[in-house]
Amino acid sequence: MAGALVTTYRTVIGLGGGPLLPAVSFLGRLPTAMCQLGSLLLVARTSGSLATAGLVGGALAAGQTVGGPVVGRLADRLGQRPVVLVAALLNACAVTGLVTGALGRAPTAGLAALGVLVGLSVPQVGPLSRSRMVALARHAEADERTVSGVLSLEGTLDETSFVLGPALVGVAATVAHPAVALGLAAALLAVCGVAFALHPTARAVAPVGGGRRGAPSQGSGLRDPRPEGSALAGAEVGRGRHRRRGTVYALRSSAALQGAMFGACQAGITALTEELGAPGQSGLVYAAMGVMSAVVGLAMASVPSGVTLTARWRAATCAALVLALPLLVVHSLGWLYVVVVVLGSAYAPHLITLFSLTERVVPAARLGESMAFMTSGIIGGQALALMAAGPVAEKYGPGAAFGVAVGTAAAACALAWAARPERAREGHGGALAPASSAG
Repeated sequence: MAGALVTTYRTVIGLGGGPLLPAVSFLGRLPTAMCQLGSLLLVARTSGSLATAGLVGGALAAGQTVGGPVVGRLADRLGQRPVVLVAALLNACAVTGLVTGALGRAPTAGLAALGVLVGLSVPQVGPLSRSRMVALARHAEADERTVSGVLSLEGTLDETSFVLGPALVGVAATVAHPAVALGLAAALLAVCGVAFALHPTARAVAPVGGGRRGAPSQGSGLRDPRPEGSALAGAEVGRGRHRRRGTVYALRSSAALQGAMFGACQAGITALTEELGAPGQSGLVYAAMGVMSAVVGLAMASVPSGVTLTARWRAATCAALVLALPLLVVHSLGWLYVVVVVLGSAYAPHLITLFSLTERVVPAARLGESMAFMTSGIIGGQALALMAAGPVAEKYGPGAAFGVAVGTAAAACALAWAARPERAREGHGGALAPASSAG
């Protein structure tokens, strides 16, 4: 199995011409994971107000939730190169402006406005890297194992960035100042964000005809697998489009619920470690969960193709629910590590499966937008859950926040079993095939 995984990932990395693209895309998405915590720590230190820091952090999250799909849609219409190039440079300037404003003791309204701008201008390297790599795989007529490997690798890069990013911020804040971490984020955006935009593979998702709405991607190779003019392609247009739309909404809702579970767990972990007199352990506990999720994510490429994506979705959500239940009764730091690390094994399979289903359901010409929608849903769900679970944990204890996490896991599980994505378009072996009409 290990040999097959190595072969799969060697093929995946070869799609982009070598390791440069994954390296650049990883470093280009790292600032996204750094800016949320970095802005909180920076504003809290310079203003002396946790309320002000929370407002700025919330503004940043809101901007990113709204701006992600917009950047994705522009990239689908105009091509990734110009959109990511402009967004990366604008985001670097916005982050620099936030640092300057915070150090200069700017008023709260000004800092919140800068936070919104930072969120709106995130270049969405992660979602657009997914759509680019999938386009390269489809253009090369790669098999489904390779496509699964693409999405597994991208999921692992995301998980690793969201573990390493806050860790870098914490180290910088302890050794020097949070402004140093945000300065590093701005530099990574200016260098690696631009490098991702200018990489030759950006042409794989270049639009046709100046970015007409619904136009297929020139060179993307994302073709409708159904024979042109077939009875299936004609008869399913109306019903299939409606089913795809419903499926897309279900997938986005599931991503938001996963984000909410992240946020509730983060609030519960923070509350419990403080209750146990070890507040410094909260980041390490969360990082341990992320490491486990990343490891399992890499192994997802070895799942047999006969296991349908619908079955994977349901299994992952059921596992998340079952593995989250022990959080309700954990009362020691050692058991918290055990429970959280085991729970992390369910996260990557769920998210990778959601992105895989999205890739097969949405039209190729809107893949970047759809991937960005999924990421924005995760971020939005996490921010809302943090706002809700934080006060609940403060008033009723960590178990209440963990109860929110279990509730969101139950909702995600119910949604996975209620949805019927295979009815939108079922392809070879029960796997969903790429769609060709707007959803």
